[in-house]
Amino acid sequence: MNEPKPLLILGLDVGDAELISRWTSEGHLPAIASVMERGCWGTTGGPETIAEYGLSLSLFTGISRNKHGSYYQRQLKPGTYETVQIEPGDIDALPFWGQLKNHRVLTIDVPDTNPVLGLDGIQISNLATHHGATCPTQVEPQGSAKKVHQLFGPKLEIHFNPSPNPELAIKNVRKLHQRLEKKGKLLSQLLEQERFDLVTAFFSETDAGSHYCWKYRPDAIGSDKSVDAPELADGILRLYQAIDREMGKAMELMGHDANIMIISLYGMQDEYPISTLTESFCQQLGYHVLHQQKGTDDSGEPTASSSKKIKLDPISLARMVIPDSLRTAISRHLPRSMQEKLLSSGLRDGTQWSATTAFAISSISTGFIRVNLQGREPQGIVKPGTEYEELLARIEADFALLTDPKTGEPAIRRTARAVDLFGGGPPELLPDLFVEWEPGPRFLDRVKHPKAELIQPKPTHFFDSQEKLEGFFAAAGPDIQGRGDLGEVEVLDMAPTWLQLLGVAPSADMKGKIIKNMVERT
Repeated sequence: MNEPKPLLILGLDVGDAELISRWTSEGHLPAIASVMERGCWGTTGGPETIAEYGLSLSLFTGISRNKHGSYYQRQLKPGTYETVQIEPGDIDALPFWGQLKNHRVLTIDVPDTNPVLGLDGIQISNLATHHGATCPTQVEPQGSAKKVHQLFGPKLEIHFNPSPNPELAIKNVRKLHQRLEKKGKLLSQLLEQERFDLVTAFFSETDAGSHYCWKYRPDAIGSDKSVDAPELADGILRLYQAIDREMGKAMELMGHDANIMIISLYGMQDEYPISTLTESFCQQLGYHVLHQQKGTDDSGEPTASSSKKIKLDPISLARMVIPDSLRTAISRHLPRSMQEKLLSSGLRDGTQWSATTAFAISSISTGFIRVNLQGREPQGIVKPGTEYEELLARIEADFALLTDPKTGEPAIRRTARAVDLFGGGPPELLPDLFVEWEPGPRFLDRVKHPKAELIQPKPTHFFDSQEKLEGFFAAAGPDIQGRGDLGEVEVLDMAPTWLQLLGVAPSADMKGKIIKNMVERT
């Protein structure tokens, strides 16, 4: 390879490969189509796509989940039975551009990454993302913050409501268009004013926008045709088109000598929350044993003072004396931080750990199972080795027996062990077992097992769509030799390939490989 060319990476949070393929062929997305016509395209896959959260970290750091440890917004605190909230950027993992000491970089809203100190250029995080107020905007160097805010204007936060009425949905989709246009203007003006070796900019508006518009699609199962809302019926397409226009402007400003990569994190599909089903599975089939009544020890025998066995902080005491149904109703009106404390204390203090072999970490879609392993958990009872492996086999077999009583079809798409996905022994940070429930166009309120029936009430966070764990990419430029459909590419292979295009060797932490059929002529 000769002198490295500039690299432009443009991203969509949700960019469904099937929709992009259809709309580029129909002429709706000319900028993306031009990249595909000149180069190559495909989908992203591999072990890293086992869960939504943490996927962007794997993509932009080139470091596997087994090392950075991110898999959900709520995770088990190592060495405890407590769960903690994980905010974007909490994970200490260096994005690939952190290795670019001799390059000028521009990054805008790359998901779950923070600016890297000491680099030449401008780095902007959480200016216009779907994380809202939970993460403050960061600009590096700080002296560029005034310039960025003058070009972009006031931060426009859009708080996502998963099941709004049509009027609210239309209002928020319009806000999404306003925001992405402002980001496109910021990107274009910065490219007009300066030249960068690497430009990475992400548009997150397709995430909330796809959820808002999903059930109004003309081809949606059970689409509500009674609602006269054309803005929602073609809302997803119009968001993709708006981003495609901004991408086209950026590509033109970068010039013909630039290598271009367009990439998305996820697709979108019919999917309702599984809410408490994974937890119910563990409890009803005897893997996770709860305290039978207040005032009992882990053996179930009455005690003179339960405080010797159960920590009676105010939250734990409330959990013991208030009925489950009432606690659930109350918790829906509490601040999120308090709800998280209730969940954490419920797991820690409501469990007979001396009788529990495995338990679920509360989640909305993908299920997470953690084994109560000796030497890893504080009161672990499952021995490493054969006993650990046999327990996982039993849990997997029980999941395979779950069926949807309305269709008779399996309720589980697949289960996957962390040791099979990522190698090594039992994971320190990740769940031992990932559970993919079968997605579908209706809420799964009941699931049958030969020994039990699992029932879940309609949760507060209720939606009809969820990210499909497959992304899209297209690449073209003077150093992109691949042509046509490359099929599926491993997520971890992207960062090393981007560094290769910039003339920098990947770090030892990166386990992925250069995508040779992308950058080398075959």
